[in-house]
Amino acid sequence: MNLPNGLTVARIVVTPAIAALPFVDSVGARFAAFLLFLAAAITDWFDGYLARSRKQETDLGRMLDPLADKLLLVGTFVPMYFLAHQMPFRTPFGVYDLPWWVVAIILGREITMTWFRQFASRRGVIIEAIWPAKWKTGVQQVWSGAAYCWFWIATFSAGRAGWDWLGLTLGSIGVASMLVAIALTLYSLYIYMRDYGHLLRTPPRAA
Repeated sequence: MNLPNGLTVARIVVTPAIAALPFVDSVGARFAAFLLFLAAAITDWFDGYLARSRKQETDLGRMLDPLADKLLLVGTFVPMYFLAHQMPFRTPFGVYDLPWWVVAIILGREITMTWFRQFASRRGVIIEAIWPAKWKTGVQQVWSGAAYCWFWIATFSAGRAGWDWLGLTLGSIGVASMLVAIALTLYSLYIYMRDYGHLLRTPPRAA
């Protein structure tokens, strides 16, 4: 196993901790969850860069990387959905939690595209990631990072004065990135369906 694949496997291994630690009502646990999420988000970019620059792209890596991305997405959205009702984003324009329909859009799109890529591959077509989809992933990570940082800061600053400015900053970043991520999610799905929707009428390729 090469280094890029090792980083991908490490990302898969730490995802359960990223999902579980925010539920521990502790400054240390939520800070650890934030740090682990940052490490996972950085290696998500870094392992792909290493694989391309070192010409170490493998079939194993192509299989594991999307799996790691999906697991991290679900692993972060579960605590974000439940904890956002206890510690919603605070902005100068109001207070916002994480509505169920936002989760449905984000996860529904991922489920749809995972199925559609398999559907297309059985027809001899490989659907490559497009730039709106890559930007969507990056913006989602900003959104999740802001949420995880907020869970830590909200726990740390409970009963302490002088932290409102940071809460409002994180809340504003979180809400703005959430709205952009929703837009990119729907737009990238539209582009995929526009360009590859004809495959729905194409029979599978003969073995």
